Amino acid sequence: MDFDFQFDWAAAFASIPYLLPGIPWTLLISFGGLAIGFFIGIFFGLLRISPIRWLRWVALCYIEVFRGTPILVQVLFIFYGLPQLLGSPINALVAGIAAIAVNSGAYISEIVRGGVQSIEHGQREASLSLGLSRAQAFRYVIWPQALRRMIPPLGNQAIISIKDTSLFSVIGVSELVRQGQIYIATTFTALEVYFMVAVMYLAITWTLSILLRLLERRGIAG
Repeated sequence: MDFDFQFDWAAAFASIPYLLPGIPWTLLISFGGLAIGFFIGIFFGLLRISPIRWLRWVALCYIEVFRGTPILVQVLFIFYGLPQLLGSPINALVAGIAAIAVNSGAYISEIVRGGVQSIEHGQREASLSLGLSRAQAFRYVIWPQALRRMIPPLGNQAIISIKDTSLFSVIGVSELVRQGQIYIATTFTALEVYFMVAVMYLAITWTLSILLRLLERRGIAG
């Protein structure tokens, strides 16, 4: 079987101006959701190591639910399901940010738990022996060290969340993939357009990876 295949570079480059407006939306959803997810992760991550059993179970249930279900299902539930419960529609952008927040928060919870538990128990005991309270020991001794160790996995989660936004075209968010779909509907250049979408995602994640490596090195040097 003979295939006459030819990649149209002119069509690929012509799509760039139409795809670029999707980048701010992609970044807004990603980093807006990650910012909220970070605080969710801290909250449930600390609950995971709480001495109170039922608090640990609450955190575990949250983590297992949102790690055990696809983010696509989560955003569809938020966008289509919650309005039926609340009696009012939810903006697609808000739904996207919320999905990234609750999904990344579940993974960040485990990152926080692992980071805090990786600090030697003796450091806490030494801090208490110096007259610090438990809260002060955590704030000034345990947490700064744990946060430094969490930088690599937090960076990985950020990259994953950025790529997850590509699924939100199903609810009409004007991120990169959605912009590509709209452009393809008028030009029928799917191969070239999706190639450029992939290049743009790669540029975003590659830039973030470089920044995270620099931050990690600076953290280790400090």
